[in-house]
Amino acid sequence: MSDHDLNWKYVDESVVETESIVKARQQSLELGIEPVSPAMGAQLAVLAAATRAESIIEVGTGVGVSGLWMLQAARRAMLTSIDTETEYQQHARQHFADAGIAAARVRLIAGRASEVLPRMNESSYDVVFIDADGPAVIEYAEHGLRLAKPGGVVLVARALWRGRVADPARRDEAASAFRTLIGELAASTAVATAISPAGDGLLQIVKLGA
Repeated sequence: MSDHDLNWKYVDESVVETESIVKARQQSLELGIEPVSPAMGAQLAVLAAATRAESIIEVGTGVGVSGLWMLQAARRAMLTSIDTETEYQQHARQHFADAGIAAARVRLIAGRASEVLPRMNESSYDVVFIDADGPAVIEYAEHGLRLAKPGGVVLVARALWRGRVADPARRDEAASAFRTLIGELAASTAVATAISPAGDGLLQIVKLGA
């Protein structure tokens, strides 16, 4: 195992997850869902807490792993979560309840993000988290920046796309979309960006105010 892989393994294994997150992660794996890694979950929690988030929207509910991480750190936040799978959302609702998170803090919307996001109010969210279809990442990031408040954060999971983004020879649709997005953001003066290698990569975008 390379030093790089050892670092990744160490960071993931150093995270201590709550019982509710452990249960949600196990169910994710049983259902064939790939949840955010422990290291990425911990980073989401840090960012949600650091921004003192009161309003969070996420694309990709799964069974609630990422939502649990953010809501347990941003303790006054309300979460709006979008997913096409109502069965997964029912499991997520139960995991939130088991974790002691009030039902009023969670709004689950069943539907395609491409249809739901345009209906959401702009400049309304402290944190926008996107964990969804790779090829659609540019569209979702554009919506995320519209929805984020000035000073708000847009977070995009799997930004390294299984190592393909860093390899210019990989030209599949998802890897190409991430490269394009990362390049466009780097050239923009309207945002500040960074990529964390946690999990499969977390693209962090801050919407700069006037």
